[in-house]
Amino acid sequence: MDAQGRGRADDIDPADQWVLNPNTGEYELRLAPSAPQSAVPRPRKAGGGTAGARAGGAQAGRTQTGGTGATGGPGGPGGTQTGGARTRSAKAAPDTREIPETVPGPRRRRGAPAEPPPGRRRTKQKSKSRKVLVWTGGSLAFLLVGASSAGYLYYRHLNGNITAVSDDGAGTGGFSKDRAINVLVIGTDKRTGEGNDGYGDTDSVGHADTTILLHVSKDRSNATAMSIPRDMIVDIPDCPTTQDDGTTVTIPGTSSTRFNNSLGQDNRTPSCTMRTVTELTGIEIDHFMVADFNAVKTLSTAVGGVTVCLEKDINDKKSKLNLTAGEHKIQGEDALAFVRTRYSVGFSSDLDRIGLQQQFLGSLMRQVKSDDTLTNPKKLLALAEAGTKALTVDSKIADIQKLAGLAQEIGKVNTKNLTFTKVPVVDNPDDAATVVMQEAQAQQLFRTVRGDVSLTEVKKKEAEEAKKKEAAKLEGARADASEVRVNIYNGGAESGSAQETLNWLQNEEGVTKSSQLGNASADVDKTTLAYDPDQADQARKLADLMGLSASVLQPGEGKSETSSQGLPAMVLTLGKDFQGAGVPLDGSAAADLDVEKNTADKQVCAG
Repeated sequence: MDAQGRGRADDIDPADQWVLNPNTGEYELRLAPSAPQSAVPRPRKAGGGTAGARAGGAQAGRTQTGGTGATGGPGGPGGTQTGGARTRSAKAAPDTREIPETVPGPRRRRGAPAEPPPGRRRTKQKSKSRKVLVWTGGSLAFLLVGASSAGYLYYRHLNGNITAVSDDGAGTGGFSKDRAINVLVIGTDKRTGEGNDGYGDTDSVGHADTTILLHVSKDRSNATAMSIPRDMIVDIPDCPTTQDDGTTVTIPGTSSTRFNNSLGQDNRTPSCTMRTVTELTGIEIDHFMVADFNAVKTLSTAVGGVTVCLEKDINDKKSKLNLTAGEHKIQGEDALAFVRTRYSVGFSSDLDRIGLQQQFLGSLMRQVKSDDTLTNPKKLLALAEAGTKALTVDSKIADIQKLAGLAQEIGKVNTKNLTFTKVPVVDNPDDAATVVMQEAQAQQLFRTVRGDVSLTEVKKKEAEEAKKKEAAKLEGARADASEVRVNIYNGGAESGSAQETLNWLQNEEGVTKSSQLGNASADVDKTTLAYDPDQADQARKLADLMGLSASVLQPGEGKSETSSQGLPAMVLTLGKDFQGAGVPLDGSAAADLDVEKNTADKQVCAG
């Protein structure tokens, strides 16, 4: 680009260099400001004005879309305008004025600081627009290209790198800035890409080898990255799948099979993995991203290497990892070997490999968000190329601008508040090579993620104050059970839950002024009890009976409805977290979770 040729690309907004010509319908490169300038004469002697001569020549005969000059009517002095384009004359009369020592450079980008005086160096400033987030490692790959990194043609080039697959209606339809975000990131073991056939199993169609469900909180203060063991026994549901000819074929589900069979096997696509995770966790997913072996190699190389730590020497012949104990900066083949290693750590299981992968991803994030990367245009462009080539994404996000928007939202989370965890499992008593989910612990983790509760201590003081405020809802008098009026709706709980709860309240607890009114207008993740302020004593009583936490209670004017008796009644909506009549809802406090977890800001040595 012309700006780069002058060595001034850091002050040019590339978006301003590409303009649409209304006559041709094509984008054209706009190289100079529109203000009229006199031709610069040749220098009087060699060595003093070479740059000026080049600049003067560049101005001659130049065309700029836009139409009207700054002064003197259309085209400006010395210019003509035809068909909306202004052309400067190459034969302008020589200027007899004194030759300036410097030639004016291209205009500054809007909002950019002025050029410093000669001899003074510009103070380097951090630019928020350059902040990018790229996660990979056979499992995560996100990309944000800063606005200062590319013009229109480069934008089209990056879009051409992206491979897209339909989500077949398994997703929400797209992420939103005003709610929590859930992205399923799948690392496949398909041996595609140069040099990867040397890892064996070259004919594999690929499995869901490494899968992470990334949940980003609504307020962007925290995130949870939950690994799903590939050898965990699950039920894979029926998967409607779009074919190449546009038709839809439903791939039959499979009961009691390895989770990694949700991709590749029986022609299953990533949308099948998405459906499997949603059915398993109850968490609705916005998007999926798939990365292969090359993603680990290219992205780790693009950032100049990723720092990892080992407690002991490892020489694994299967993964080809050969490193001594301590810290190492790895990239390329070594990075791939690190995330594939399992036989030389822990109990040589896939669960131990998950620990290595999480360490790698946390370190990669820290490297990407470091000044060494954010202020290095060469690295940013390398990340842009590697990230877009490494990804297969759902078609609803197959655009660099949409990917950038998603990355911006994810990038708001501080690494100290990104928690890595995995679904709690135990060895399968029927098959030593597989694992089964620990039901109670896993369901508590799923409820925590669905409820948008952080697994880290975010804003501890504010959280404690909020907790006290919530607890105050349960302080005060209680009404008699016979005076509690409540309308019950099913808002995502198992079918029949509303009627079961009604029967239990009336027959077991004496809440006779209750009604069951069918399904709510929409499903909700969390159970809620809405009521008017003068019904607070009834709400407290119902909370005591049902084991509702303070967070379930939603007081406010106009919250009640009319009961079957024609009197104001509270509104109980049974959400997806509802476990049955009389089963307490604990509020999913992260501190009580019986799961393994660590945060992305810490280096944990693997052994």
